[in-house]
Amino acid sequence: MPRSQTLIFLGLNATRVLSIVALLLVFSSSILVMVTNIKAVNSFQAHRIANSTDTMLDCDYIQGSTVPNQPAGVFLSVVASLLIIFQAIVLLLSELGWPAVFFNRFFPVLGRDFGLGALGIFQCLIGAQILSHHVDEFTLVSAFFVFSIGCLNILLGLIFREDAKTKRSLRGKLDANKGIIAPQMVPTASVTPPFAFAGDADAVSFASWKASDMAKAAYGFGRQSEKAAGLRDVEIAHPEENLPRYPSPIPSEGEPL
Repeated sequence: MPRSQTLIFLGLNATRVLSIVALLLVFSSSILVMVTNIKAVNSFQAHRIANSTDTMLDCDYIQGSTVPNQPAGVFLSVVASLLIIFQAIVLLLSELGWPAVFFNRFFPVLGRDFGLGALGIFQCLIGAQILSHHVDEFTLVSAFFVFSIGCLNILLGLIFREDAKTKRSLRGKLDANKGIIAPQMVPTASVTPPFAFAGDADAVSFASWKASDMAKAAYGFGRQSEKAAGLRDVEIAHPEENLPRYPSPIPSEGEPL
């Protein structure tokens, strides 16, 4: 493989490794945020029962969490964390390339035939969703990391387009090193008689008739021809027995009949 292609292969796979690490960090930080939010909500509910006149009960967000203090705020906060975790898992499987058949059939923008642009957009959306809330330092660093990798994947997708995943494929690298050439279809040349022009249907049909006629003539006039005719249910006309086997010679002038 040329040096430029090797550098592209190494660069794309280095970005791939960083993307996997960023998605793992987002996955773990989302679980941590969800656990922290649940603990803060439980503490908030206990404090509300004990001190119903506390002014902190009317705050916009539940203290120590990213959960808004509004109807269905706790439910939607947990759902948002679960969706981020699910998206991180899907993008992680897409980066690992397994199962490729599933992505090619049901989610083609993350399959082999598409580049890295769609993957980068999803990563930027996840990062922006996390960064839009006040989170702890670990979650903040993870969100910035995945957002930066998403921007890089969008840039690589614009540069290499749909060939990005092909250029970073490990299987393609091994095939290139071994010098394996994909088999090509070799068109079979049709055999035509030397006296026929290309596209002359009459000449071709004449040649096929001539060949079949020569095959028939090979039987001759002996027992083989009678046997072949019998197999084809062809009746053979035999001369009558009362006729002479050989015709009599015609007498010349002056000879008596």
